[in-house]
Amino acid sequence: MSDITRQLQEKRDRARMGGGQRRIDAQHAKGKLTARERIDLLCDPGSFEEWDMFVEHRCTDFGMGDNRIPGDGVVTGHGTINGRLVFVFSQDFTVLGGSLSETHARKICKIMDRALEVGAPVIGLNDSGGARIQEGVDSLAGYADVFLRNVLSSGVIPQVSMIMGPCAGGAVYSPAMTDFIFMVEDSSYMFVTGPDVVKTVTHEVVTAEELGGAITHSTKSGVADLAFPNDVYAMVQLRRFMDFLPSSNREKPPVRPTDDPWDRVEVSLDSLVPANPNKPYDIKELIRKVVDEGDFFELSPNYAGNLVVGFGRLEGSTVGFVANQPMVLAGCLDIDSAKKGARFVRFCDAFNIPIVTFVDVPGFLPGTAQEYGGIIKHGAKLLYAYAEATVPKVTLITRKAYGGAYDVMSSKHLRGDVNYAWPTAEIAVMGPKGAVEIIFRQDMKDPEKIAAHEQNYRTKFANPFVAGARGFIDDVIMPADTRKHLCRSLAMLRNKEQKNPPRKHGNIPL
Repeated sequence: MSDITRQLQEKRDRARMGGGQRRIDAQHAKGKLTARERIDLLCDPGSFEEWDMFVEHRCTDFGMGDNRIPGDGVVTGHGTINGRLVFVFSQDFTVLGGSLSETHARKICKIMDRALEVGAPVIGLNDSGGARIQEGVDSLAGYADVFLRNVLSSGVIPQVSMIMGPCAGGAVYSPAMTDFIFMVEDSSYMFVTGPDVVKTVTHEVVTAEELGGAITHSTKSGVADLAFPNDVYAMVQLRRFMDFLPSSNREKPPVRPTDDPWDRVEVSLDSLVPANPNKPYDIKELIRKVVDEGDFFELSPNYAGNLVVGFGRLEGSTVGFVANQPMVLAGCLDIDSAKKGARFVRFCDAFNIPIVTFVDVPGFLPGTAQEYGGIIKHGAKLLYAYAEATVPKVTLITRKAYGGAYDVMSSKHLRGDVNYAWPTAEIAVMGPKGAVEIIFRQDMKDPEKIAAHEQNYRTKFANPFVAGARGFIDDVIMPADTRKHLCRSLAMLRNKEQKNPPRKHGNIPL
């Protein structure tokens, strides 16, 4: 027995050392934590239960038979975050560059299968050089096995990817199919083909950071939802983020006790919208002032900033927020914002998270770049997502709601459950100036007549009452009372049940 115990301890020690102290030191020198250090920060102390610590690869080609390390470059298992179950895999770059082998993939698939069965999120901490070349097609098959599980788990359990090192080639497609992607600045990158291949094929000279770094993907491509400055901060924020998500689509959103009164009056909101209809204001101020304790977790803040999305809480329950941002492009919808909003709305709908929409949208962004880029099809994604969603949907029009964009932003016509407007709301086909220039084209040479027509149009249409008279707006509320009305509506909708027609799946305009 003592021999077995000694062997067990030796095996455990060998696995925990990964690629050895020298490689661990090299990881630290780059400002990166090791695979196990990351898990220790992410999970509650002492909660992580590791699986398959002793698994080794079976490859014997190219001298690999003499290069076997227990664990095979990935730490897998389950633990808790603030007492709630999660499954985690953390790739170990100190072991063969964290490269994915057949057995490495089997370890990941094993926890994904179990997570799907028990209904718990999967978190991937990616730090890998890609497929293990020595294994050839076996490593490619391993990736495909993971991809399949990403697809089968989609909409059933939350899947979150944290890119904490290299992620290239086929490796990028597993994170791409997860619900959220976070990255670490200066130490992580994602791309299908690296800088050398790009230079050979297109003659473009670009660094790995410029091609696929955290800043690139969180500002230009929109691939990453957030970029964090270092590993420690990333783990802290990931713990905070997971608190907003339900464990599976079989659960209601989590509830966290709060002392913030549901009927709190926020007088400062009465002056949030400027008197000048063309002057911008920050819609995030509205969100922060209505959510519990001002706690709002924004996603993709530096990409498609004309639409704000993220999670907050009302009466302790998680709520998804979607809001036009007048500070960026006057809040117009464009290709990027439509895609960003549609994906967020569909996540909320898949996981029973109510959606609150704040509307201040003058329309879709005009221009050849948008039309050539397919704004028709991409804009329809957001419309489709809202129309398909069956979770509670509460909408508030703060100022402008013009044209087709009014319809798209969770209007009553797309099954919005409760639709409010502030007294400052303007609901019309277009703004007074543009409308008058079309309707009264014959008077364009007479400034006095045009001014009078604009005033008449504004009086008749640039307010919420015409829509209210037709039942498209349920109530016109004072800004200071916004939180109270949102909380009441969501409480009323708590047991809402709504079903779409039976079908295999819809065909969203991808």
